[in-house]
Amino acid sequence: MTEGRLPSAREAAEAWESLFRAQVAVMRRLLADDIWGDLSMREYDVLFTLSVAPTETLRLRELNENILMAQSSLSRMVERLEKRGLVKRHPSPDDGRGVLVSLTEEGATTQKELGRRHVRSIAHYVTPAMDADELLELRRLTENLRAAQLDIDDF
Repeated sequence: MTEGRLPSAREAAEAWESLFRAQVAVMRRLLADDIWGDLSMREYDVLFTLSVAPTETLRLRELNENILMAQSSLSRMVERLEKRGLVKRHPSPDDGRGVLVSLTEEGATTQKELGRRHVRSIAHYVTPAMDADELLELRRLTENLRAAQLDIDDF
């Protein structure tokens, strides 16, 4: 955090509400985009998360912790994606009950194709509002906010 006066609770709440409302406004547009084909944006989120994972497979729990959009029935979604040939489930070698999930070749190809369209959509909705320096600052601020959560006690 930079030096300066501590913000009031009201200032924190107003900034959070503004950030959240901006996110919701852009997310609604992204959800409505005609780029997803026969996948939902939530299904794409699973493919994307697997594509950027540090390992080739993720435990179902790790996948759920890293997807961007909350998904209460992730195991059923993964099952549907597996039936479509986009992901593969594997038993965990060190835990008989654990499930590992990985992208198939078709899933990786699908993710890349949708990803290119998704990035263009994001740019379409975001770049008219901010220049490159402002986007860097926004990223820095949101990364600071996210990283700080690890050190802040629960309320």
